[in-house]
Amino acid sequence: MTVKDVLKKYNEVSLIKRILVGLVIGVILALLLPVESGNAVADGFSQFFILLGELFVGALKAVAPVLVFFLVISALCNAKAAGSMKMVILLYVISTLVAAIVAVVASYIFPTELTLVMDPDIEQSSPSDVGVVLTTLLKNITANPVGALFDANYIGILAWAVVLGIALRSAQQNTKDLFTAVSDAVSKVVRWVIALAPFGILGLVYNSVATSGMEIFVEYGRIILVLVCCMAFIALVTNPLIVFIATRKNPYPLVLRCLKDSGLTAFFTRSSAANIPVNMELCRKLGLDKDNYSVSIPLGATINMAGAAVTITVMTMAAAQTVGISVDPVTAVILSVLAAVSACGASGVAGGSLLLIPLCCSLFGISNDIAMQVVAIGFIIGVIQDSCETGLNSSSDVVFTATAEYRAMIKAGKDVNMGRDVAEGSKEFVYDEVA
Repeated sequence: MTVKDVLKKYNEVSLIKRILVGLVIGVILALLLPVESGNAVADGFSQFFILLGELFVGALKAVAPVLVFFLVISALCNAKAAGSMKMVILLYVISTLVAAIVAVVASYIFPTELTLVMDPDIEQSSPSDVGVVLTTLLKNITANPVGALFDANYIGILAWAVVLGIALRSAQQNTKDLFTAVSDAVSKVVRWVIALAPFGILGLVYNSVATSGMEIFVEYGRIILVLVCCMAFIALVTNPLIVFIATRKNPYPLVLRCLKDSGLTAFFTRSSAANIPVNMELCRKLGLDKDNYSVSIPLGATINMAGAAVTITVMTMAAAQTVGISVDPVTAVILSVLAAVSACGASGVAGGSLLLIPLCCSLFGISNDIAMQVVAIGFIIGVIQDSCETGLNSSSDVVFTATAEYRAMIKAGKDVNMGRDVAEGSKEFVYDEVA
C-alpha cells in the first residue's frame, strides 16, 4: 500500500472519530507514561508526544492571521447587493449579535478558568477602564498591515482587510477572482492542518493529563456545558422571541420543525455548507419563494453564525478570566459586537470559528500564545461544540428565511402556516416548481 493510499484511507474516516481516537490514546499514554519518569527512552517518547501538540498549535498560530486577512477581503470584494434579502440579512445579524450577548452574560454568571501554560515574562493585566480599551483598539486598527500580520495583531488585520475589501469592490472581476482563489487556497491549507488535529490533540491531551491529572476533563466539561446551554437558550428562547417580534405568531411550530428537519442533520454532518440541500428542500416543503431561499440559504451558511458567536465569546471570556482580566460591561458590549462580526467571517471548515478566537482575545491584550492554547482546547471539545454550533447555525438559516417571508405575507393580509408543509398548487404555496 502506497503513502497516497494510506492518506486516502485516513481522510475517509470521519474527523470526529479521528479526534476521539487521538483523545483516548492521549489519555492512555498520559496514564501509562509520566512526563519525567527518569528513563531516557520513556522521556524521549513523552517529549515527542508533547512536541506533536506544540507543532499543532504552532501551525494554527501561523495560518490563522493569513486566513482572517484573505477571507474578509474575498467576502467583501465579492459581496452582492442585498436587494430583497435586506430583512433576512437583518434577522441574521440581529440573531448573531444577540447570541454573543447571551454568551457574555452566561460567562459572567458561570465563569470558567482553563489550565494554560503562561510565560511568566509576559504580563497580562486588566485594562484600567474602557478608555484604555478604545485607545488600544484604535492603535491596533491603524497599525502597519505587514506588521499586523507579522505580530498577529488581529484587530489591525481585520481593519485592513475590511478597507481593502471595500476598495476592491470596484476592481475588475479577474482581480476579485484572484483574492477568492487565494482565500480558497489558505482555507485548503487550514483543512490540511485540521486534518492533522488528531495527532495534535493526542499531544495536547497527553501533556494536560500527565501534568494536571484527569481533573482536566472536569474543566473541559464545564466549558462544554456553558457552550451547549447558551446554544440551547438561543435556539429555544431568543430565536423564537425574534420570530415572534417579527411575525406576532407562535414561533415554536416553525422553530421546532427547523431543529428537527435541519438542525439534527447538521449536528451529524458538522457542515452548514453540506446542509444547504437539506435546508433548500425544507424551504420548498414550507412553500417559500424559491427566488428568495435560493439566495438566503447559501448566504446564511456564510454569515448567519449565532453558534460561532457563542463559541468565540465564551472561549474569549474564559481566556480573560484565566489570566485575571476583569471585563467591564462596556468592554463586554464591544466584545459582543466584535464576536458577531468575527462569526460572520468564520471559515467554512470544521472548527473555523475557533481560529477567530485570537481576534477577540487581542481586544484585551491577551498574547497570541495564550489565545492559541484556547483554540487548541476548542479542538479538544469540538466533538460536541462544533456539532451543536452547526446544528444551531443551519436550522436558524431556515427559521429566519421563513420569518422574513411570513412577515411580508402577514403585512399583505395573507394567512401563514407557521412551520407546516404547504401542499403544492395551493393558494398558500408561493413557489410552484415548473417541470
